[in-house]
Amino acid sequence: MLRLRRLWMACGWAAVILVIYLSLTPEPLSAPTIEEVKSGHLVAYGWLMWWFAQLVQGRRNRIKVATLLALMGIGLEYAQGLTDYRTFAYTDMRDNTLGVAVGWLVAMTPAGRVLAWLDGAWTRTRPPRS
Repeated sequence: MLRLRRLWMACGWAAVILVIYLSLTPEPLSAPTIEEVKSGHLVAYGWLMWWFAQLVQGRRNRIKVATLLALMGIGLEYAQGLTDYRTFAYTDMRDNTLGVAVGWLVAMTPAGRVLAWLDGAWTRTRPPRS
């Protein structure tokens, strides 16, 4: 169990808010496209899935997180279509969902224990200094 779970959750929600902001701002960041995939979408949604996968227990909860992130990406794409300064693209929905899948896979590797390692390192009791 993570001792700093509230901090990690707050950081995750801050990242969600950042993705929402960057998705709806009139001046989005520019990121390269690799083989027709927008790297910014892939990285953003991959990061979110990787992060939250470390905070939830069990496959069922990970499926819920993955579903919610994919739906967020779809919803934000529709929201972009409602603006006069952003464009709607099905390919962006694909890239967001692909990012969620990549994040899930990364979370299944040793990289999926980064928060546990940091949590342990930061909360470990240390002997007092002499």
